[in-house]
Amino acid sequence: MVTPVLNSFIHPFIHPTSATIGWRANLRVTREDWVAQTSAWQGTLAALPGTQFALYMSDSIAFSAALLGAWCAGKTIWLSADALSASVAVLKDKVDGFIGEFPADCQPIVTPSAAAGQHDFPQLDGAFVGLVVHTSGSTGVAHAIPKKLSQLTSEVATLEALFGARVVESRFVATVSHQHIYGLLFNVLWPLYAGRPMQAQTQIYPEQLAQELENQSPQQPVVVVSSPAHLKRLPTHLNWTPCRAVFCSGGVLPAEVALSASRLLGSVPIEIYGSSETGGVAWRQRADQFDDAWTPMPGVQWRTESDTQLIEVQSAHLFTDDWLTLADRVQVTDNGQTGQFILLGRSDRIVKIEEKRISLDAIESRLGASSWVEEIKVLVGQTGRTGEQSEANYRRQYLAAVVVLTDAGRDYLQQHGKLALNRQLIAVLSGVMEPVSVPRRWRYVDQFPTNAQGKITLSLLQALFDDAQAQVNAPEINLRRRDDLQPAQHAEFDVRWPGNLRYFVGHFPDTPILPGVAQVHWAINIARTIFTMPTNFHSMQALKFQHVILPDQLTLLKLDYDERKHSLNFSFTSTTKQYSSGRVLFHD
Repeated sequence: MVTPVLNSFIHPFIHPTSATIGWRANLRVTREDWVAQTSAWQGTLAALPGTQFALYMSDSIAFSAALLGAWCAGKTIWLSADALSASVAVLKDKVDGFIGEFPADCQPIVTPSAAAGQHDFPQLDGAFVGLVVHTSGSTGVAHAIPKKLSQLTSEVATLEALFGARVVESRFVATVSHQHIYGLLFNVLWPLYAGRPMQAQTQIYPEQLAQELENQSPQQPVVVVSSPAHLKRLPTHLNWTPCRAVFCSGGVLPAEVALSASRLLGSVPIEIYGSSETGGVAWRQRADQFDDAWTPMPGVQWRTESDTQLIEVQSAHLFTDDWLTLADRVQVTDNGQTGQFILLGRSDRIVKIEEKRISLDAIESRLGASSWVEEIKVLVGQTGRTGEQSEANYRRQYLAAVVVLTDAGRDYLQQHGKLALNRQLIAVLSGVMEPVSVPRRWRYVDQFPTNAQGKITLSLLQALFDDAQAQVNAPEINLRRRDDLQPAQHAEFDVRWPGNLRYFVGHFPDTPILPGVAQVHWAINIARTIFTMPTNFHSMQALKFQHVILPDQLTLLKLDYDERKHSLNFSFTSTTKQYSSGRVLFHD
């Protein structure tokens, strides 16, 4: 096999002196191995018809080889945030093929042909649209955003120029997925560009992250790529080892969370402001809880629209040279630092209901001051009924609230029920806001539902209010990883329990929870899809139910099957809790 020669354009993504691309668990992935894998993907994909391919791989290193191999084969990659049925349905109309961990009916290409890896990397054009990403869906339906290779090279060069000196000789560890533009840039393309190793596995749980930090060496400290959702939930009881730097993007990081994270991780998070359309726009690293100013990134120009205070940006990170107007309102700082700005909130959080303008931020602020409310999200819902007249005459908007309760709030809910708590929170708004500003529907959750990037999307929040009559019979199941280590076998699944799942009906009317028998049932059912297990049930051991699973809860199912003992161990967990676990024995 001829060793591929990296050309002048692809070279920026692959540092010429990097001997180690990254680590997969405790195994080093060499540059030579990675280049061979990239070349194999290039040859495999070049032989296929079509130019548009969807890519989803949970392993960052394997993902990076498939991504660059696809570019060398002249293929545009569509990033999917997940491999769930709804996401796949959208992609099927857009792409010519699937790569990675998609369902079997997509006929995905799982691994490249080793025999195909005998080609030099071609010269690539910076104007080539190598990537299509999607907006996060935080404020509505996700939209496809094309990215030229020149945009991506420009952005990673900016990151290195701005932050390279802070992370020298470090390795990168992420709690967010590379299937989103932030994780892709910070945990894949930037490390490749700068010759810094990446960790193949995303650190979903705080315990995993704490272990990675504990394993770092003085010669190669850890840089953490994270999000507000993850930094808000760092347990203080874990033994945290200081890291070199922390990057955070994907939403607003409250000052108290930033400073708390700095005490645990030894570094004040560097926050990145941007979007899927714009790439990075500005950054900040708080000096104290009152430091709210953002500094534009090098090469980013910004201005405000005088009437609306909306920020407009122009940079090499954009698809065109035109100015792009964002939905965020800003004001120039008065601290003497020229060019800095403060975010004032999104313009699209002002809604009109029954001809009255209502600020969702104001409602959240008022309710968030209650001692029973830890976090709250208010959104707009729409109701209606069918009839002979036009649908517009019957449909009406209303406000809905999703609430994470404090300990006191949970105690009140448990003692008095949902209706009484609804009335108490409605009383907080009475006499202060218009009646139409009072949420009509309420959902109480342990934590907000998030996607793989740790973002709270509008679609996930709206799903909590889906019509309970439109019941579904199965949770949403997505294979995360599988290891075959005979005689034991291990697999992990993301399992989301939709609010309209039939198991929630009647259990219980005011506060639905997932029955324990349903959890055991689905642990066994899912295990049977990948393990060869005896038909007959024998017994159950060490069965524990430690926390309740609520509607729309996202859980991680871990399965370990011992073929010799016909024993299946299962556990349902999240980033903060263990919900249930047990051992099921079978016999022939």
